[in-house]
Amino acid sequence: MKKPLALIAVALLCAGCAPAANTTPAPAESTATPSAPVSLSASSGPQAPGGTAPATIGITWDQASKDAAVDVAEKAMADFARPGLAEKQWANDLARWLTPQATADYLAVDPANIPASRVTGPATLSVDEANGYGVMAAVPTDAGTYTVQLLRTGREAPWKVNRFTPPSS
Repeated sequence: MKKPLALIAVALLCAGCAPAANTTPAPAESTATPSAPVSLSASSGPQAPGGTAPATIGITWDQASKDAAVDVAEKAMADFARPGLAEKQWANDLARWLTPQATADYLAVDPANIPASRVTGPATLSVDEANGYGVMAAVPTDAGTYTVQLLRTGREAPWKVNRFTPPSS
């Protein structure tokens, strides 16, 4: 029995005499280099706030674009201005004219709260020649002139209504 105790004592004595391990972390060396140059916009300008929006990028205003926008504004407003319609039918009929965001926004609208009940004249556009993706249309109704914001995602894409703004009081 003395032998095992002696071996344990020697092992402990040797462990106590051994130098302690170095637990201090090595200083970090900064050798990071960018793997790519700074990102630039399509026109080689920096992507920073305050820059200018690109021009129409191939979408120019022509009479067909204007006619299509007027047509959608008038038809969408006619579907919007039906306060006597059941909510579900009103929302389903209106959805075909709306952007996805507008569809979500107008889902909670009760058509009974809409003061207009019919379109009373042709829509007129306020065209920004530098923006082929959006236009504002003024649509007269029996409750005043609504402003209809129309958007499209490309030259051949259909116009969609993003917002109906009621007449100013």
